Amino acid sequence: MKAGIIVFPGTNCDIDTKRACEHFGWQAEYLWHDETCLDKYDVIFLPGGFSYGDYIRAGRLAKFSPAVMALNDYIERKNGFVIGICNGFQVLCERKLLPGILSMNDSTKFICDIVPLKVSIDSHPEDICLPVAHAEGRYIASPETLKEIEDNGMVFLRYKDNPNGSVNDIAGLYDRDNRIIGLMPHPERAIFKETGLEDGKYFFKMFENALNN
Repeated sequence: MKAGIIVFPGTNCDIDTKRACEHFGWQAEYLWHDETCLDKYDVIFLPGGFSYGDYIRAGRLAKFSPAVMALNDYIERKNGFVIGICNGFQVLCERKLLPGILSMNDSTKFICDIVPLKVSIDSHPEDICLPVAHAEGRYIASPETLKEIEDNGMVFLRYKDNPNGSVNDIAGLYDRDNRIIGLMPHPERAIFKETGLEDGKYFFKMFENALNN
């Protein structure tokens, strides 16, 4: 298992993501945002943070970076999984690799909290808690797009007590055809006992099982 972690100016969850990968015995490397050779990786992470300072809008500038533009070829060759966490999810939506967009929270305030969530994968729902830290985490999409998302079972993570106004309580999407995952909560911050929360292990085990099957 080899993971590439794309780092932009303003990324701040790259170290957390690398530590989480290594906890599960994966090899993990940082990729500067101008890297275009992605084929040697089983999974590409776009971690959380404030890529390019989130100028204009979160993820808006990062979508033009060489590494993100190279994701299309990586996905077309089905080399592995692409996982966007928080700012990474915003980048994937800005790049149209996942549908919809992430907009300003209903409160217009930055939210930093631990929230309850419901995971629904292969009809096996499970309740967990994960940290969130975002100002633009409200997921929105057109009615037509929402219907397509729900009909195709792309929502794998929902808020139980919606903190930001996301439509249909959507906290995470999975494009099953192209193996692209996006979520606003931070599983990489909930791996180690010293953080007081270990529910993030659920996701890394899920990623590992999917890659091994």
